[in-house]
Amino acid sequence: MGLGRAAEMELDGNRGIRKGDLMDTDGDRRGYTIWLEGLPGSGKSTLAVLLAGILKGNGRKVELMDGDEVRKGLSADLGFTRKDRESHAHRVGYVSSLLSRNGVVVIVSLITPYESSRKDVRNLMQDRMIEVWLRCPVEVCATRDPKGLYKKAREGKITGMTGVDDPFEEPQGPDLIIDTDTLSKDACLTAIMAEIQRRGLD
Repeated sequence: MGLGRAAEMELDGNRGIRKGDLMDTDGDRRGYTIWLEGLPGSGKSTLAVLLAGILKGNGRKVELMDGDEVRKGLSADLGFTRKDRESHAHRVGYVSSLLSRNGVVVIVSLITPYESSRKDVRNLMQDRMIEVWLRCPVEVCATRDPKGLYKKAREGKITGMTGVDDPFEEPQGPDLIIDTDTLSKDACLTAIMAEIQRRGLD
């Protein structure tokens, strides 16, 4: 794939890596990242897949970055300490920023429990990021429990479970707050698409 219009780049003599922002290569359509955050069971993965379908139908190049799937490769060396979770979010944010610079719409579904991580990834992506907090009470998430994590936490089979014995810090500046315990999937998707259109990114 050609680079299309490219910003001036400089060469890192130590690593031989070209640095600098590349302009979008998907015609004149800007790439960006939709960052879905929230407790386990809040609907991140479900909405990410549905949203990807809509955007692909609109002719966009889309990449899904599911936190659990990325852990199997990019973050296979990381555990679930605070430091490791912050490193995991940073890696996902870095890859997403590279993709979005090249015209790709990246949809991230990642718990992102710490405000420090949210600030870090926003710093990486600047105005190419739409931060969406899928707000849902932990009691509701626990009844959904699609991966059985809350059950395992209650039984003492796992520790460090976000929302149970590890905190989910309330996001301080998300672009959207969507209450997934009261809104339908269609209503959630409509809210996200409206924000994309408001920014002129559709």
